[in-house]
Amino acid sequence: MSEEVSKRAEEEAEIPDLEGQSDDSSDEGEASGDTEMDFLRSLFSRTLGLSPGEKVLDELTLDGVARYILSDKCKNIICMVGAGISTSAGIPDFRSPGTGLYANLQKYNLPYPEAIFQIDYFKKHPEPFFALARELYPGQFKPTVCHYFMKMLKDKGLLSRCYSQNIDTLERVAGLEGEDLIEAHGTFHTSHCVSFLCRKEYSMDWMKDQIFSEDIPKCDSCGSLVKPDIVFFGENLPARFFTSMKMDFPRCDLLIILGTSLQVQPFASLVSRVSNSCPRLLINMEKTGQSEFGMGLFAFGGGMDFDSDKAYRDVAHLSSCDDGCMALAELLGWKAELEEMVKREHALIDSKDDKKKDKEANQSSRSTGAEPVKADKTE
Repeated sequence: MSEEVSKRAEEEAEIPDLEGQSDDSSDEGEASGDTEMDFLRSLFSRTLGLSPGEKVLDELTLDGVARYILSDKCKNIICMVGAGISTSAGIPDFRSPGTGLYANLQKYNLPYPEAIFQIDYFKKHPEPFFALARELYPGQFKPTVCHYFMKMLKDKGLLSRCYSQNIDTLERVAGLEGEDLIEAHGTFHTSHCVSFLCRKEYSMDWMKDQIFSEDIPKCDSCGSLVKPDIVFFGENLPARFFTSMKMDFPRCDLLIILGTSLQVQPFASLVSRVSNSCPRLLINMEKTGQSEFGMGLFAFGGGMDFDSDKAYRDVAHLSSCDDGCMALAELLGWKAELEEMVKREHALIDSKDDKKKDKEANQSSRSTGAEPVKADKTE
């Protein structure tokens, strides 16, 4: 095997030593070693065909997945989600030609598109990131059908955890809470000073005020930059990502993958951490996660198998995430309930926005001596 592949495998296996995690870093490292060894043994067995999994689904279709969910065998569902679940909310994904985020960053005069999310570039040139943050800041978008489908899985006691690559916080807005979520690439929910000698924490409201005042957020204790707690290229993933996956994935009995290209490691490798028999459903515009032998052996790309004669557990439903979730909800008999949830929750968000606009308008009118303003609620 090439040195590059071996090096990537080693890098993927690393557990980050994050600030504030030093007390349990040794225990975490030992747990990681055991987990990685078990994982590699399992991967060799599966890839070499030494330990074929049991076929759980009666057919490799969305209908087959629905029947399995309704059976008493499916109790611990994990969702893995990417940018594709938020595109219908108006948030661009990263890689779609012409419309993706990376295709529309020319105005920021970056040396290359990914630089806007690289920590070394950010520390020297924070302006492009915060300009983009004003355009995409959480709170300006509503959760999608897909987000509320996951909330429904939680309400029905079926959701074990949602592992998200997204930083838009829409999972939280839809009703998933801290314990329900592993925000693998971080979140805007909190921010910290970038100085390792300071690391003062700031709230989401504080960061929002800074961003929309068009100031570069600076720490009021030491004067260093303050960065939202999203994971930039060159930074470690949250320690909780690594510790939680050890517990969650072995007991998962259905993995639902939504709106992700499965190209970013180590997140993409999670699809290979479930048991040999665990069904895996992909809802996406195209098939992802399939890999060549050498890469699949170390879980680069996921090693999913939708089309070969040996396929026995992987299902690809090619559609938008919203359409796919609604189709699955209909097969489960949940469609009307899901539609009502989306309608109700969007109305509540609109109502809060109207009240906020009224408050801001009245504050403005008081400062200018004008008549108070009330938002028009008529249809």
